[in-house]
Amino acid sequence: MSGTGTLYTVSAPSGAGKTSLVNALIARCNHLRVSVSHTTRPQRPGEQDGVNYHFVDEAAFLSMLERAAFLEHARVFGNLYGTSQAWVEEQLAAGTDVILEIDWQGAEQVKRLLPATRAIFILPPSRQALEQRLTGRGQDDPAIIAARMAQAVEEMSHYIQSDFLVVNNDFEQALAELAAIVVCQRLQTTRQQEVLTDLLLNLLDC
Repeated sequence: MSGTGTLYTVSAPSGAGKTSLVNALIARCNHLRVSVSHTTRPQRPGEQDGVNYHFVDEAAFLSMLERAAFLEHARVFGNLYGTSQAWVEEQLAAGTDVILEIDWQGAEQVKRLLPATRAIFILPPSRQALEQRLTGRGQDDPAIIAARMAQAVEEMSHYIQSDFLVVNNDFEQALAELAAIVVCQRLQTTRQQEVLTDLLLNLLDC
């Protein structure tokens, strides 16, 4: 695929199903990749360097930060996370669409640097459904669930900063809507002019 790719940010509160939807979207759509972030977080069992994250120490991360190597970065629970700007731009230049799974603050950073970025926000169908999803994990006590719900409400208040809203009530429907966003962007005339250069020249040759 030729032409310039589209950069997407996908944000959602914890429990909205963002990662599962993005993974399914990547499997469905050709020429679409999810960015692998750099992080100082310790590598967990089963994780692969370069697949789940690029695992680096804090000194290496801060060195990259000084070189303005990150499109966006944040410190979360004491660990640093960042998206390589060079990698993203390389993929886009090759005509590959890229997805960044980041919170609304990171999406805001990216949009400021690259205004053509398309921001997607995924919502749960209701507060009750979100709480059930968080509780269903069976990993946290009620106090932690309550704190996460409060955080989720605050995060969801930033939906207005997105370009597209998708409600994950039915997984297949939400996946179809995400795929429709990607296809719609690819069919824009400015993108198609790049992809269909030879065809257009042939059709319009006098």
